[in-house]
Amino acid sequence: MSLIIYEVNLKIEPEIASEFVAWLKQHVRDMLQIPGFKSAEIFQEESNEPILQLCVKYHVGSREELEDYFKILAPSMRAQGIEKFGQLFKASRRILYAIA
Repeated sequence: MSLIIYEVNLKIEPEIASEFVAWLKQHVRDMLQIPGFKSAEIFQEESNEPILQLCVKYHVGSREELEDYFKILAPSMRAQGIEKFGQLFKASRRILYAIA
């Protein structure tokens, strides 16, 4: 199976924005230590809203490697942000496959 994108979309309250971004950069580095996670980019959405909107795109080698992450490490990796920032951010996720 070809490379897939695991996308995490984040909405961050303004009062934690700078601290969250600093934490997120380290979190992404930690994610890239997980087998199958090849690279990542962090994007900021252009917006007039006070809420900071970020998109992290992880390039994962295969669906199987992503499933292993979901089964083994996802709960603890996701809990890190919740423990640190509580309800001051929201995350949604999706999986993308290249078709051309």
